[in-house]
Amino acid sequence: MPACPIRPRRTDGAKLPERARVKAARLFILLAATIAVAAPAVAAAPQVGDAAAKAKAAVCAACHGAGGLSQVPNIPSLAGEPDQFLEWQMVLFRSGAREDPLMSPIAQTLSDDDVQVLGRYFAALKPPKPPAGKLDPSLMAAGVSVMQKYNCASCHGDNFAGEGEAARLASQHEEYLAKALQDFKSGARRGAGAAGAMSGVAFGMTGPEIKAAAYYLSHHP
Repeated sequence: MPACPIRPRRTDGAKLPERARVKAARLFILLAATIAVAAPAVAAAPQVGDAAAKAKAAVCAACHGAGGLSQVPNIPSLAGEPDQFLEWQMVLFRSGAREDPLMSPIAQTLSDDDVQVLGRYFAALKPPKPPAGKLDPSLMAAGVSVMQKYNCASCHGDNFAGEGEAARLASQHEEYLAKALQDFKSGARRGAGAAGAMSGVAFGMTGPEIKAAAYYLSHHP
């Protein structure tokens, strides 16, 4: 799975620390090797019917909501996310490269077949809708500027529905999006695949830019 070829543009003169860049590169190589080794087994996975897939996904609903539609602001919806993106995240949690007190132990129980089945299942579900209510024109305009400045559509698509390893951002929870960007910026979260570019992108973002991006994307249909 090749990483997104787009290089994040830096406009503030800041540079991602050398140590962090080396660490991210090593992480990507490790995860790419892990997925490459697992690929033959996953490709040969048997076709799993909807009932079986729903059974595997049942445990996910406790946090991510029925039908993959989260009702908790700081927990993402999974419905409509690209299958490759979802598979990357499960592998990251399973390997320990990404950590969460709830997700990590669950992911460690997943087989390669489980990863593929769950990825396909959630990707096929209807994605969330933006929240109802009157929009803030100034924040929406600021969000458009941020999208253009950091060339977000180059990986996430013109409609921000995601593709391949790049996440769907449209109509995702505002609070979750803001936290994800803050975590990428601080180094608390590291990406692999297309998400490997996110640390460099978020590192240069200001607080107001993160707020505007999260608001705009959460209200994008």
